[in-house]
Amino acid sequence: MKRQRTIVTFNSNMNNNNNHLFHFLSEEIIFIILDFLNQNPIDKKAFSLACKSFYAIEARHRKKLKPLRSEHIPKVLNRYPHVSHIDLTLCPRITDTSLTTISNACMSSLRSIDLSGSNCFSGTGLLSLALNCKNLVEIDLSNATELRDSAVAALAEAKNLEKLWLGRCKQITDMGVGCIAVGCRKLRLISLKWCPGVGDLGVGLLAVKCKDIRSLDLSYLPITDKCLPSIFKLQYLEDLVLEGCFGIDDDSLSGLKHGCKSLKKLDISSCQNITHVGLSSLTSGSGGFLEQIILSHGSPVTLALADSLKKLPMLQSIKLDDCPVTYAGLKAIGNWCASLRELSLSKCAEVNDDSLSSLLTKHKDLRKLDITCCRKITYASIDHITNSCTALTSLRMESCTLVPREAFVLIGQRCQFLEEIDITDNEVDDEGLKSICRCSNLSSLKLGICLNITDEGVANIGMCCSKLVELDLYRCTGISDSGISTVASGCPGLEMINIAYCKDITDSSLISLSKCSSLNTLESRGCPLITSLGLAAIAVGCKQLAKLDIKKCSSIDDAGMIPLAHFSQNLRQVLSLISCFF
Repeated sequence: MKRQRTIVTFNSNMNNNNNHLFHFLSEEIIFIILDFLNQNPIDKKAFSLACKSFYAIEARHRKKLKPLRSEHIPKVLNRYPHVSHIDLTLCPRITDTSLTTISNACMSSLRSIDLSGSNCFSGTGLLSLALNCKNLVEIDLSNATELRDSAVAALAEAKNLEKLWLGRCKQITDMGVGCIAVGCRKLRLISLKWCPGVGDLGVGLLAVKCKDIRSLDLSYLPITDKCLPSIFKLQYLEDLVLEGCFGIDDDSLSGLKHGCKSLKKLDISSCQNITHVGLSSLTSGSGGFLEQIILSHGSPVTLALADSLKKLPMLQSIKLDDCPVTYAGLKAIGNWCASLRELSLSKCAEVNDDSLSSLLTKHKDLRKLDITCCRKITYASIDHITNSCTALTSLRMESCTLVPREAFVLIGQRCQFLEEIDITDNEVDDEGLKSICRCSNLSSLKLGICLNITDEGVANIGMCCSKLVELDLYRCTGISDSGISTVASGCPGLEMINIAYCKDITDSSLISLSKCSSLNTLESRGCPLITSLGLAAIAVGCKQLAKLDIKKCSSIDDAGMIPLAHFSQNLRQVLSLISCFF
């Protein structure tokens, strides 16, 4: 790539020392500096206001826009003429006029646009995008429930389109999808999830015309085995989602024996008519490279099913959520030669200490384990998990109610690479939490309804987990301002915190949290001691706040709403103002 050698020329009114420091920096180097400011828009704004030269450079550097209101779009596009990605999810009333303005302003520079939050445009606006923005490669139209075939057909003019999301576009049919298939031959990803009007004809046309498809989501479509032969002939297909396709059965998967050699991920969850017989087709066809299979809410995990999957040499991830399991089936999975990296047994009610231990015998390279609501496991399972799977990065074990408090000490002692832990509704106490906080890479910690935790335990989070981004303390009634203050000072990158129904929390906690400038989600429902003073501190300090739950906070009045309205320009959801005032 040719190096950018433009020398930055500074405003003559700048301080001479600053002028001396930056005089010889190329625009390329300034762009690199701006890349480091991407995490906080306020920092980038401050940079642009330093001088006229920085103002112009920041405008040339900006490639992504996420406007807060549709009426600001013309002015914003004039300020940033080189954007390639526009996210309009915060603008629910994007009209054809807005899309025409965007297409005329961006032209060939626009490569991606997200319209998944809007439902007010038609084919006229989409046609303008398709004709003017020749380099458009991604468009998300999810949730456009009123969009019809005539509007979707306009996308056929977007000849370079590679990724298209049409989830929940309930009015489109095979005709609209057929137009896309004919016009958009370069498609690599398409999602038709919850498009009930699309069937075998439309899906078959996509598979025949769009040979480069890598990812195909057909969740909950009324398709049958008629369209599958064409799908299985796709040479580059890597990700196939057939969740909830009730017309698919064992015979439907037989076509896998003859094609789809590139398939890496297969989702057949909630497909009640698929058994181990259909899965056996994978072993002689596409299964050679299959890395992930999702069988959630499906057939029983029996010895026969385990044996069907055993012959998949590259399999690293298997999800069996809410499947009936047998001891023989889990033990057989435990005897596989290949070592799994991800295993999910969420809501598998029959999992117990013996079956889980037998399953994990050889899977010592496991990175992610989900045993949510496995209510029969005890200390023995946690002992075996932490002893065998020391490389875990994610452990989800909500509502494992028979696991005693002393078992949680083992997690911190033996699995110190953990980045995500969900122990909601468990018996963990301060001693266990202190041990868990040894995992210094933690970014997500969920402790909801852990009634044995106090400020003493929570203080360890602030002292040891500086990388924490998400903290859930829902209904942890032993928590007060002291614990929250420690978290706020020790976890500056915190983005989400849930302190709902922590009845002893006061304004002091919110004042502490206001120093977490990246905070975007605050759930403080049912905290009666919080007043407008604390809410005002959050509004002033947390400019990124997008979701706020202050329902049943009876001490908040108009005085708290005014700074919220003035400073929280990113706020999109408030629950619930009415219940606060009446």
